[in-house]
Amino acid sequence: PRGSPAGAPRPPAVLGLGHCPPGLPQPQFPVPSTPSSAPVPLWSPAACKGLILPSLIAPPWHTLKRCPLPCPHAASVPPPQDIRNTVGNIPMEWYEDFPHIGYDLEGRKIYKPIRNKDELDKFLEKMENPDYWRTVQDKMTGADIKLTDEQVELVQRLQKGQFGDVHFDPYEPAVDFFSHEVMIHPVTNRPADKRSFIPSLIEKEKVSKLVHAIKMGWIKPRKPKEDTPTYYDLWAHEDPNSILGRHKMHVPAPKMKLPGHEESYNPPPEYLLSEEEKLAWEQQEPAERKLNFVPQQYRCLRAVPAYPRFIQERFERCLDLYLCPRQRKMRVNVDPEDLIPKLPKPRDLQPFPTTQALVYRGHTSLVRCLSISPSGQWLASGSDDCTVRFWEVCTARCMKTLPVGGVVKSIAWNPNPTVCLVAVCVEQSVLLVNPCLGDKLLYGATDQVLESYTPPEEERVQPVQWRTATVEEHSKGIRLAVQHSKALKQVTWHGKGDYFATVVSDNSSMQVLIHQTSKRWSQNPFRKSKGLVQCVLFHPIRPYFFVATQRYVRVYNLLKQELTKKLMANCKWVSSMAIHPGGDNIICGSYDSKLAWFDLDLSTRPYQLLRHHKKALRSVAFHKHYPLFASGSDDGTVIVCHGMVYNDLLQNPLLVPVKVLKGHALTLDLGVLDVLFHPTQPWVFSSGADGTVRLYT
Repeated sequence: PRGSPAGAPRPPAVLGLGHCPPGLPQPQFPVPSTPSSAPVPLWSPAACKGLILPSLIAPPWHTLKRCPLPCPHAASVPPPQDIRNTVGNIPMEWYEDFPHIGYDLEGRKIYKPIRNKDELDKFLEKMENPDYWRTVQDKMTGADIKLTDEQVELVQRLQKGQFGDVHFDPYEPAVDFFSHEVMIHPVTNRPADKRSFIPSLIEKEKVSKLVHAIKMGWIKPRKPKEDTPTYYDLWAHEDPNSILGRHKMHVPAPKMKLPGHEESYNPPPEYLLSEEEKLAWEQQEPAERKLNFVPQQYRCLRAVPAYPRFIQERFERCLDLYLCPRQRKMRVNVDPEDLIPKLPKPRDLQPFPTTQALVYRGHTSLVRCLSISPSGQWLASGSDDCTVRFWEVCTARCMKTLPVGGVVKSIAWNPNPTVCLVAVCVEQSVLLVNPCLGDKLLYGATDQVLESYTPPEEERVQPVQWRTATVEEHSKGIRLAVQHSKALKQVTWHGKGDYFATVVSDNSSMQVLIHQTSKRWSQNPFRKSKGLVQCVLFHPIRPYFFVATQRYVRVYNLLKQELTKKLMANCKWVSSMAIHPGGDNIICGSYDSKLAWFDLDLSTRPYQLLRHHKKALRSVAFHKHYPLFASGSDDGTVIVCHGMVYNDLLQNPLLVPVKVLKGHALTLDLGVLDVLFHPTQPWVFSSGADGTVRLYT
């Protein structure tokens, strides 16, 4: 190594051949053959017997003879590679652009090791090499060095904040050399100096200089800090006279309005003010006048007198030029076509109803409500002529007419395909009717289920009264009657067909009631009223209950019995409501001719407001299988729209109006009162004030 004596031996290249050269500082290794023996140097004569030394003082390496005995430590010691970089303590980044990394002891270049491993090779080496975790790279030579157990243990101790030496005890008892033994005499018996008893001459000179500087005024006392705020100019370092700055910040003054015909000396007669207009002009405030002068007419230009307000107008113009702040108007050139959303063509969104196919005639008054069977074969309609008619859809034939003795406000067919039952709202009663249409086994099983009811032993207090139909009513098809205290306006079924809800025309807490047919039990889900309820709906999948008031739609969780959401319809009066079969979107129609689409996962406000109708909306409906929804209005039209709801939550629904269906005649300023989709076909039914029901296919 550098700095060794001239006679010091150099490390040979034959250390791995079994020779054990003495004379160098030796590392200590234990000899495994004798467990009780002390550590023996690897290159000592005791470890390698048979070595003949001709000289005791640093023998040359060529005089060493081969030991005839095999050395037990020669196989365990790897051949050392004494590659030393002699560049010194310099940044190794200087050699990044060179193929070598430094120079060895003989001045030869030390070339960088070849590193052509990609990420896959590194990963395989990490998985297969058990010593990968203890291999580090030497920055001086670029070689990979495997840490020994002692070095790993040293690194672990340093990471834990411990000392590098295992045998070092930082808490060993300290020996106080001056107090552990009580002495009679002091350690040093040297007498104190004289300078410790007299004033310092150096300090005297310093004080004299400071006093002289204060007298001469060279040293002044510190002034108290002023608390007054200091202001600085924001534009102090800017050159206001620079041409670039003046051009950049220049805002031209707006030009004066060009004179019109009213400022002519001989204006047309229509620009001259009459006496009433002059009186009104004089009574107005100067800031409210459209013209700041009264137009006058002269027969020639030389008859025009001097303008009396010329100086005042020039002065006001000058005030506007240097007192009024100016602001640039950023005008954006937008193509009007870009503002219109790109919607697909209606012919690409088929099928949807386009033409009127059938007209169901028979009612003598306006038809308020419609309902269709789950199979799509039978249609029920309720009218103000106090009858409920059952029609065959494909032939428009009236199969049965049921007089109910009152105006039918709402009608709903049970959505369960195994039950043949229709709920009819007549004044203060809900009539459960078995129309006895279709399969005899089906409506016969329905009667058996209703007749198998066993009343409970204890009578329960209910808000309504359940009544079994009389013999005369039973012959007409009426099976049960639920008597309410006030007039009814809506009935709707749950998806499973056992529960149905009713809405009462009242502002009390008894507006909404939920009834169970199998147990003939009714209950009031709300303690107090939160507005005038217009309509209610059951969620098709989840246990949610939608209640629409005049301005809001509240969503309740029936299991947790709590309010989940409150939707704001942004309209004056909600008239109807329908829910998408997926359950995440609803539409609301209002009397102010708006249709609001709500995305329950997006917001509590409408996703889109459609203003297609000219008059109040009476009914809205969704199709169960096709992406269609329709709305009926008092303008006599039914508008069918394409409403695609995507499974991707990041994509908003696509709403496209596709068809306007006309056919109903306006009667008493009323048009379409109810709309309804066929359960399987892309057909739509509509009932109107003209007493007809129409089918569009």
